Amino acid sequence: MNIKKFLSFIIPIKIHQKKSEINTSLEIAWNNGQLVLDSKNTNFSYGSLQKVLKFGLLKIGFEKVKACKHIAVLGVAGGSVIKSLIDEVGYKGKITGVELDKVAIDLANRYFGLDQIENLEIIIGDAQSFVQQTTQKFDLVIIDIFQDNVMPGFLFDEKFTANILDCLTETGTVLFNTIVSTNSDQIRNANYLQLLEDKCKTIRKFSNIEGDNELFVWEK
Repeated sequence: MNIKKFLSFIIPIKIHQKKSEINTSLEIAWNNGQLVLDSKNTNFSYGSLQKVLKFGLLKIGFEKVKACKHIAVLGVAGGSVIKSLIDEVGYKGKITGVELDKVAIDLANRYFGLDQIENLEIIIGDAQSFVQQTTQKFDLVIIDIFQDNVMPGFLFDEKFTANILDCLTETGTVLFNTIVSTNSDQIRNANYLQLLEDKCKTIRKFSNIEGDNELFVWEK
């Protein structure tokens, strides 16, 4: 066994760090025998985050996800949810990933082989602009956007939500990962739930996933 991988069961072992204008600093590390991508203050890909999003995919249903023709991932980071879609769900359709931080994609390509995945298109850009401008329709949109451990406010805006609705197919589904660690986060998510209730057919909320994560699964 790789000695760094072995030691990571005792303490995380950093193997590469790179500055990022978007997330300040990103690092690749061995943690509990697994290679992960972390920002300064939180796990960015693989590790606990992969478990959170896999939980969401299970709640949607692997068979339903597998039947999708086109999936959008807004906030790719290291690509752990994309790997879950392919390796665990068995998804073989098209994936469009949108990621603002090119440094994250460079690390994902180098350490996790993201650029070796067929039927995957990566767009370096702003998810807010992407959903406003795209003419594509998606069966599933996965939203997992953080700048370090902060969620941009636009994610909870009515305009962004309306744009997400517009780029869904008639039976499209959204999986949205959020963090709830303060009272203001709780209020923000409660207001978001109220916004969804006026626009969506079905809404499910799952709280305290791997700690402070709260998932929304909603359908058009």
